[in-house]
Amino acid sequence: MSIDALRDRLPEYARDLRLNLGSLATEPVLTEQQRAGCFVVSALASRNAEVTAALVAEFGPKLSPEALTAAKAAAAIMGMNNIYYRFVHLVHGDYAKMPAKLRMNIMAKPGVDKVDFELWSTAVSAVNGCGMCMESHEKVLRDHGMTTEQIQAAVRIAAVVHAVAAVLDGEDALAKSA
Repeated sequence: MSIDALRDRLPEYARDLRLNLGSLATEPVLTEQQRAGCFVVSALASRNAEVTAALVAEFGPKLSPEALTAAKAAAAIMGMNNIYYRFVHLVHGDYAKMPAKLRMNIMAKPGVDKVDFELWSTAVSAVNGCGMCMESHEKVLRDHGMTTEQIQAAVRIAAVVHAVAAVLDGEDALAKSA
């Protein structure tokens, strides 16, 4: 499935998502690798097989094999970190002072430019709703010279991809119950 087929699958009430998906696919403030990686990680974080298959088929070829692996690694590691650090952030207590004792080696050597990996980690953290992770990654990105427009573009991609996945999940559930 392609991004066009995915857009065609969206119902009329999700027309804005269709339009946003199309315009974000050519978002000019990000490099091709940054943009493609944001789509891939956001699709993986969406946990929707159809969205993941379509967007990895569309954007995976725009990434080197190393970058595709790094994008998958960003989605994987942030899937773990977002749960843990969201807990730490929301519960407070002594947890923030305690070592996480979770392996995160990929973050030190992601196989792509650190900024790209951080950007992808921000997109996944937005999908997963981890404020602590979003703040941390956004700060690193800003410290490395990324603009607010570039960071916003990554989060806009994450928001639209997640919404597309939610719409298709809902439509599939309705079709099964009919």
